Amino acid sequence: MTTKLLLDLGATYSWVNCDDYISSTYQHVPCNSSIANSLGSYGCVDICDGPPGPNCANNSFLFLPDNPIKPVDYKKVNGLNDALVDYLALLNNLGSLSSIDNFIFSCARTGFLKGLAKGVTGLASLGNSNLSIPVQISKAFSSSPNCFAMCLSGSISQPGVALFGSKGPYNFLHGIDLSKSLLYTPLIFNPLGRDAVPNTHTLSPEYYVGLTAIKVNGKMVAFNKTLLPIDGQSGSGGTRISTVVPYTKLQSSIYKAFTLAFLREAASSAFNLTTTKPIKPFSVCYPASAVKTTQMGPAVPIIELVLDRQDVVWKMFGSNSMMRVTKKSVDLWCLGVVDGGAIDGPSIIIGGLQLEDNLLQFDLQSKKLGFSSSILSKGTNCADYKFPTRKV
Repeated sequence: MTTKLLLDLGATYSWVNCDDYISSTYQHVPCNSSIANSLGSYGCVDICDGPPGPNCANNSFLFLPDNPIKPVDYKKVNGLNDALVDYLALLNNLGSLSSIDNFIFSCARTGFLKGLAKGVTGLASLGNSNLSIPVQISKAFSSSPNCFAMCLSGSISQPGVALFGSKGPYNFLHGIDLSKSLLYTPLIFNPLGRDAVPNTHTLSPEYYVGLTAIKVNGKMVAFNKTLLPIDGQSGSGGTRISTVVPYTKLQSSIYKAFTLAFLREAASSAFNLTTTKPIKPFSVCYPASAVKTTQMGPAVPIIELVLDRQDVVWKMFGSNSMMRVTKKSVDLWCLGVVDGGAIDGPSIIIGGLQLEDNLLQFDLQSKKLGFSSSILSKGTNCADYKFPTRKV
């Protein structure tokens, strides 16, 4: 039976709804077991007063899962849930199933599913954590690299692909191996971010990159660059990559400078675009009829994220910068970047729209990110991954 899970680049561990969990092979994690001792201080229940099942057992280790899309109301839903060990089976890069028999994850309740897409029954942790899916796979298959790649589809009907324990080749339509054309930048880990334990070696599982500048249509955006590094005292600032935030968020002053630059370039003779009344949560929108369509999506100014070196640039074309909004008589292309408010977290969060049809490789061993920018420029997309033909 296939389980649909929300991919979360910032989660420490995975969880599934155990109110409907059916398995004959799961095991609970005893409180004082070696596994429990390795997991740290979450919680433990001596006696469960409900009917025995995946989420109820005596002497059972507990997790405190959360929902990154819609915060869980712990007054209505029990936050502490049993840890389980069970089989995890995934397609490998050869197109066949590989399984690990001691996969550790958390139970959750039906109330945890609010805000998630229809049919999704839990969360898949892809963070830099000993309990994430890529790290547990790497431990189970010691010969495979501690590395995973993902390519989120821009289609609502055709899925993308996530590949674990492989640095390539990543073969797509027309025989294109995207592993050969990746650019690389260091991955940065926040010592004070989500699930980090200060004054220890436990860093946040979230992935940051070292953004140094932003360009729109080749022109530098002027803003306070001191907002870009992670603040060593508060953990705020920095640029985080997220699969659960739908659109890129910019700290207010960066957002203001960026949108002014985008508006100026979009109104230039190269594009000749005039804004119209926006639709929330967006503040910059154009009539769809006024925007030309290209292989790379709507024809709008290119956004460039300059990373650790001037020649390491993540380019975002219209397919990754603009969101189509159709409501009743309204048909718009809106800039898919929103105001993130004041600094109480990352200065910039690169969101899901900006990740679509981009191949990202997270090399946890070498602590670097490989990225392709939009693969639409190569005449392929994330739904076009081709598993190798197995020889008989």
